Amino acid sequence: MANHKSALKRNRQNKVRNARNTHIRATMRTYVKRVRTAAAEGDQENAATFLAVAIPYIDKAATKGVIHKATASRKISRLNKLVNALSEN
Repeated sequence: MANHKSALKRNRQNKVRNARNTHIRATMRTYVKRVRTAAAEGDQENAATFLAVAIPYIDKAATKGVIHKATASRKISRLNKLVNALSEN
């Protein structure tokens, strides 16, 4: 356990930031899962709706530093590709 005043404060800050990052990451994963589930069921309308919600949230996670910007870009690209493949069928 930390003894210095600054180290105690740093521990408090880390707890808050960890909770925030965990929430953002978990919520992002939920949105991605909704898109993938709708796509697996072949429901293009719902998949597109869920995608419209997921994209800004993935961008937000990248902006906050929860995930790398290249990871965010890759996730968005793959989800777009998945939803667009539904419309072709």
